[in-house]
Parts: sequence; C-alpha cells; structure tokens
Amino acid sequence: MKDKSVKEIKEIVDSLSTDSYLEYIEILRNDERKSVQNIAVKMAKKLDAIRKENERLETINIFENEGYNKGYLYIGGIDEAGRGPLAGPVVASVVVFKPNTKIEGINDSKKLSEAKRDELFDIIKEQALDYGIGIVNNNEIDEFNILQATYMAMKKAINCLEKAPDYLLIDAATIPGVDTPQKPIIKGDSKSISIAAASILAKVTRDSIMYQYDEMYPEYGFKSHKGYGTKEHYEAIEKHGITPIHRKSFLKNVL
Repeated sequence: MKDKSVKEIKEIVDSLSTDSYLEYIEILRNDERKSVQNIAVKMAKKLDAIRKENERLETINIFENEGYNKGYLYIGGIDEAGRGPLAGPVVASVVVFKPNTKIEGINDSKKLSEAKRDELFDIIKEQALDYGIGIVNNNEIDEFNILQATYMAMKKAINCLEKAPDYLLIDAATIPGVDTPQKPIIKGDSKSISIAAASILAKVTRDSIMYQYDEMYPEYGFKSHKGYGTKEHYEAIEKHGITPIHRKSFLKNVL
C-alpha cells in the first residue's frame, strides 16, 4: 500500500466489503502517512458501529425468543400512533416476523428520521410473515374515548392478519377482550423488533393520512405537526375554528 497514493487507497477501501476491513486496517495503521492512518481509524469506527448494531439487533429479539421458547409459533408485536393529537385518527399495527429476523436500523419510530421510517416501512412489509393496520377515526375517539379507540384500532389490526397470532407483544398495554396470551412491555418499541416494526407501520400510515388532510385543510399546518397541539395548531383553531377531523373531546376548553 505504501506505493499507492492516498486517493488510490481510498478507492480500494471504498470497494472493500466490511469482512475485509481487519486485514487492511492493520496495514494502513502502519503507514507513515497521517492521512492513511486516519482512513484506518474510520474503518475501525465503522466496524465498531456494525458490531454495536448487531448486538442491538440480538437484544431486540429477546422477547420474541422468550415466546418461541415457551412454544409459541406465530408472535405478533403491536404498537399505535396518534393517541395524543387534537385531530386525525389513532392508528395501530401488528407485525409478525419469522424467528431471529434482523433488520438493520429498525427501532422505535420516534427515534428515526422520517426518511428512515419510510425506507423501513417497505422493508418491514417485505420481510414480515404477516402484518395488519387498524385505523379508528376522530368521531369514534370522541364516542368511545381515546383508550378504548386505541384498543379498537389494535383489534382491527389483529383482524387484518391472514393467520391469528398465538402470542402478542404489546407496547405498554394489555388489550381487553382478546383471548390470545399477551405480554405488555414498557418501552417495547425499542426493546422488541416486532413492536418496533409495528410502531413504524403505524406512524408512517398515520403521517400519510395527515398529509392528505393537510391538502384538504392547508391553513391548519397538519403536514408539520400531524395534528398535535402545537402553538401553530391552536392558533389555527382559534382563527379558523375546528374541522371535521378534529377530536372534540380533546378540545373542550377551546370550543
């Protein structure tokens, strides 16, 4: 490598698979040129990041593996999006993966950028054995209250599956009236791969709905706040009144 320019070395490194990194890191570290040594440092950092991600992906299969060890075969993870907003629906999703599924970057939807969520949305649907999405609108939220509406959305999601799950992992909830064994997990969307996947499907689906509402009611700024109670949103309500998609039960102090 010492007979090659820094530019040539960068081109070689860029063409390498990460499996070959260790061999080249040692060679580049022994190069007298500081810029070449820095390439070795960057390669080592990339390897360390890959190792940490692999460890995390092992960790977020723990609850699923517990279920398999108990004899369950078709495990669904459930999460919702949109319990807190002043407008729009609450959306729930359930995702079933095959054992030991690993999807790089998958995490609680709130910890991901919108671009990453959109990318993972398609990957999850491709890799899932099955998935379902349930939507409950603002009128039903007003009629039944947000907690019951959330349970309704979760049941709708389960009913969309081609095959009924035999075990459910749920983000910090237990669904009443569902006979399937359930395990509520606090912060499950960052601890379980199937719950994390469900959180992404629910979030991306709900955001897509709110973008459509933004086109219908552009003066409310739904594209930016997704219906949550921001200053901009309250000011729009004060100026223009409420829309047919607002949750009246959330706006009793305003109406």
